[in-house]
Amino acid sequence: MTVPQFKKIVIFGVGLIGGSFALALRKANAVGVVVGFGRRAATLEQAKQLGILDRIGTDLAELGDADLVLLATPVGQMAELMARILPHLGSHTLVTDGGSTKSDVVAAARANLGDKISQFIPAHPIAGAEKTGPEAALADLYQGKKVVLTPLPENSTESVAVVCKAWELCGAVVSELTPQQHDEVFAAVSHLPHLLSFALVHDLAQRANRDLLLSFAASGFRDFTRIAASSPEMWRDICMANRDALLDELGLYIEELEMLHEALAEADADKLEEVFSLSSQVRGNWKQQ
Repeated sequence: MTVPQFKKIVIFGVGLIGGSFALALRKANAVGVVVGFGRRAATLEQAKQLGILDRIGTDLAELGDADLVLLATPVGQMAELMARILPHLGSHTLVTDGGSTKSDVVAAARANLGDKISQFIPAHPIAGAEKTGPEAALADLYQGKKVVLTPLPENSTESVAVVCKAWELCGAVVSELTPQQHDEVFAAVSHLPHLLSFALVHDLAQRANRDLLLSFAASGFRDFTRIAASSPEMWRDICMANRDALLDELGLYIEELEMLHEALAEADADKLEEVFSLSSQVRGNWKQQ
C-alpha cells in the first residue's frame, strides 16, 4: 500500500479554497487524515458529510503531529489565528495559507509566529470563484491553475519544496514572487476588477429603476459583474490589506476613465477607436493559463 505524501493535514477554513485543497489531495491519494477547524459547527459538519474532512478539530493539540497546516480563512483573521496556533505547532509542521494578499500576511506571521516563522511558507492559489462554503469545493479546482509562493528568507529549500509539492499534487502550476511583487500584480489584475465590479452593481442597486435595468442586462453585464457575487467579508479584507497598491491602481484607472470621458464629451471618435483597438488586440492575444 502506498504511503501518502502527507500523513495528516489540518485546515482552518473548509470552504472553497480549503475544501478543494483537501479534496484534491485525496484524489491524488496524497493525504491520510484531514482535520478541519472553523468558526461554525454546521459548516464543519457539512464538510465532514461531503468527505472533505475525516474529523472536526476540537483541540489545537491536533497540530502537534500534523505535516501541513493550511490557513484558508479571510486574510483579516490570520493574525489572530497564527497567535492561537503558535504554541501547538510541532517542530516539523509546516504552515501555508491561501490568502489573496501577501505583504500583510507575512507581517502577521512575523508578529505572531515567533521562532517558528521559518515553518511558514506563504501561498496564494489563483483559483477563486464567487461561490463559498464547503459545497463549493471541487477536487479539480486547482488543475492547471497557478499558485504563487512568496517564500521568506528564513524558509529552508526543503520546506518550500514540500509546500510546492502539495500544490502540485493538487494539479497546480507553482510560481514564486516576492510579497511586494505579488501584491502589486494582483492589485492590478484581481483586486481592482473586483472593486470595479462591486461598484457597478452597487451603482445600479441604488437607482429607482433598478429592476427595469437588471431585466434588460445580458451577457456583457453578467460576465463583468459575476465576481460581484463573491464574499463581501473576504473582499473587504483583501481591499484593506492591499490598500496602498489598490489605491495606486484605482488612481490610474480613474485617469483612464477621465480620458474616455473627455473623448466622449468632445465627440472624439478616433480616440475611442484607438483605445478600443488596442484593448481588443491585447485581450484577443491573451491566453489565460
